[in-house]
Amino acid sequence: MKRIVSFIGAIFAALLLCACGGEQYDVVVIGGGVSGTTAGVRSARLGAKTLVVEQGPWLGGMLTSAGVSATDGNYRLRGGMWGELRDSLEAHYGGAEALQTGWVSNILFEPSVGARIFRNIAAKEEHLTLCLNTSATSIERTSRGWKIGLQGEQGQRSIKCKVIIDGTELGDIAALLGVRYDKGMESRHDTGEDIAPEEANDIIQDLTMVMVLKDYGHDVTIPEPEGYDPTLFACACDNPLCHTPKEADRLWSQQMMMTYGRLPGGKIMINWPIEGNDYYVDMVEMTAEEREEAIRKAKLHSLCFLYFIQHELGLKTLSLADDEFPTDDHFPLIPYHRESRRIEGEVRFTLGHIVAPYDHTLYRTTIGVGDYPVDQHHTRYTGWEALPNLYFHSIPSYGLPMGTLLPKGVDGLIVAEKSISVSNIVNGSTRLQPVVMQIGEAAGIIAALATREGVEPREVAVRDVQREVLAAGGYLLPFLDLPATHPHFGAMQRVGATGIIEGVGMTVGWENQTWFRAEESISMDELSRGLNRYDGRIPHIAEERSVTVGDIARYGSVSASQWAAWGLEDYDPERAATRLECAVVIDHTLKPFDRDVDLNGEFLR
Repeated sequence: MKRIVSFIGAIFAALLLCACGGEQYDVVVIGGGVSGTTAGVRSARLGAKTLVVEQGPWLGGMLTSAGVSATDGNYRLRGGMWGELRDSLEAHYGGAEALQTGWVSNILFEPSVGARIFRNIAAKEEHLTLCLNTSATSIERTSRGWKIGLQGEQGQRSIKCKVIIDGTELGDIAALLGVRYDKGMESRHDTGEDIAPEEANDIIQDLTMVMVLKDYGHDVTIPEPEGYDPTLFACACDNPLCHTPKEADRLWSQQMMMTYGRLPGGKIMINWPIEGNDYYVDMVEMTAEEREEAIRKAKLHSLCFLYFIQHELGLKTLSLADDEFPTDDHFPLIPYHRESRRIEGEVRFTLGHIVAPYDHTLYRTTIGVGDYPVDQHHTRYTGWEALPNLYFHSIPSYGLPMGTLLPKGVDGLIVAEKSISVSNIVNGSTRLQPVVMQIGEAAGIIAALATREGVEPREVAVRDVQREVLAAGGYLLPFLDLPATHPHFGAMQRVGATGIIEGVGMTVGWENQTWFRAEESISMDELSRGLNRYDGRIPHIAEERSVTVGDIARYGSVSASQWAAWGLEDYDPERAATRLECAVVIDHTLKPFDRDVDLNGEFLR
């Protein structure tokens, strides 16, 4: 089985030998995690000469190198590279049902498989170069962009580029380049979020050194780790040692704990938040040496949990898989960081923008979508009881604004991964893998367009970025009415992203949803109000009657033959038109994306 790891290592070594060819790039992505990988691919697909610099041997970050190979959220929002990843996983394992092996997610896979898929996607891009096992050691601003020093297996070298994308796990490049940032929880008085704490603090979420276990079929109990204390894990599941659980409403069975992250092939991902291997440490502003020591302690904590599973729960045939990660200790390459620096961006996205999007204008600038609740992990922090309870706080699904990726005060830089300009509360949802993949895609698009047009990233037209997102089958707003493959998907997204026809968000059970209500009728008052909001020269008609096919056809000067040519059916001027039919006509005739918006979502003349 070790041959699999050796095979992967050999392939990456071969890639590394041909990497870093050339000195001048359009775009350099520092950090080959989830967002860094998608940023590099999307930038290259738009023709920009792109380099991804990654410290380790794998692409994919938290999905692969950190071992969190169970995705959270966006299951029904399948688009862009998130859809591409799912297609590849289903092709590898034999269908969508083959990925539903654990109950934490509908999409689980082996980290090594994810790493191979990301590598294969990247390898197809002729404009993309990889520098793996390589670190950026220096960055200098020049008159024409950036000069970056690299240190890797090929030794020291220097490259130049026009735009940098920070794809690091903790926002290290943004901090190095002087971007202002926040860390920890803001006060509710600063963000207007009533579930935020009364006073600000610098507490970040617990991280995890994930474990991937396999069943060896015989006793593989490890020696008792240094400092082992079974009381730390006694209530990880329902067992005789548990007397005072921290979260009594989440005291689940041993079977539930061990099937939570079961992967295809039978291995078990242990990323257990309930008195398990979550670990509190703030690594954000540590030195490299301090981080190394913190990771050592986090690994020791996970080993103690493994010993608890083996010794106290009796699962002695389970231990760290020796054929999953290319590491000597069989741990993942990096920790799973749930929280990072959060930059001061051109806009800040807060809970208010999610709960009441149409009270603001940022929804017009969205470049990706999310639907996961606000989920924060804090129970390993001493004093966690006094913090807000942010376990699965329900919110509507949402679109993420473009300006969150653009730092104030530093030119030629785009920030991705979990370091974007959102509040601490909102980070509890935007940190999840499908959203971070879309953040990377948008970063790559912005960077490529900026270098093509010779402008700063913040000067790239919002609508140009959104057009590229849609062209690749991505979402701007999380409407569930139509899949991204539907011929009217783009019209619905464009009309929705201008606010001419608004959607409605809701929580249904565990799901956070937003609907365009495509098949419903729309009143003349609502439609004309939306058109007037888009263009004040269009009169508002305060009539509560439903818009008919004849009304919308006259508005767009649409004949019966044109109606049919646009893929619409039943041209009956007397019947009520659907919201989707109105959107299709408006999209074809008004062409709403011809009018751009600024980063705050205000219409430009």
